[in-house]
Amino acid sequence: MTAFIDNHRDVYGVEPICRVLPIAPSTYHEHAARKRDPSRRPAREHRDGKLCEDIRRVFETNFGVYGVRKVWRQMKREGIDVARCTVARLMRSMGLKGVVRGKPVKTTISDKATPCPLDRVNRQFQAPRPNALWVSDFTYVATWRGFVYVAFVIDTFARRIVGWRVSRTAHTDFVLDALEQALHDRRPYAGDGRDCQEFRV
Repeated sequence: MTAFIDNHRDVYGVEPICRVLPIAPSTYHEHAARKRDPSRRPAREHRDGKLCEDIRRVFETNFGVYGVRKVWRQMKREGIDVARCTVARLMRSMGLKGVVRGKPVKTTISDKATPCPLDRVNRQFQAPRPNALWVSDFTYVATWRGFVYVAFVIDTFARRIVGWRVSRTAHTDFVLDALEQALHDRRPYAGDGRDCQEFRV
């Protein structure tokens, strides 16, 4: 936005452009003043600039393979006091990314020819009582022996996992096993007669 104002201020003027764009003229003038005089920048920007230099140095010294965790640990070893989330934020802003070993894992392979299932709860994941609405998903977790897949079923009333399974392969059976465990443990069809209307995996 400020670059657009810089490019067109001679033709239209700063204030008329700012009236159209969602930016105050004072904000633009302060930004321009900081570009001319870096000493006016906030302390956080000064520190981020120095940390970016250190992050890039550590990243390039280690052949561009270090990710956030290893860059952060190396900086801590060098006595640079910085939070891991700060390293992650700055590496993301600089476009630096570590090398990931092994093949990327895909948990979802979409089929554009297949219609998407209906959203039967209209994105309202709340239930008035237990066992009225369950949601299910699965993901993968890295372990020392490779990736494993974890499927889980959550009761949205209690926000609690009521069934789960772990598998080395992403087959339908292990997701259904998680649902079977939830059905067995919670027995939603027994009791007061109110039952779950539908289960979808």
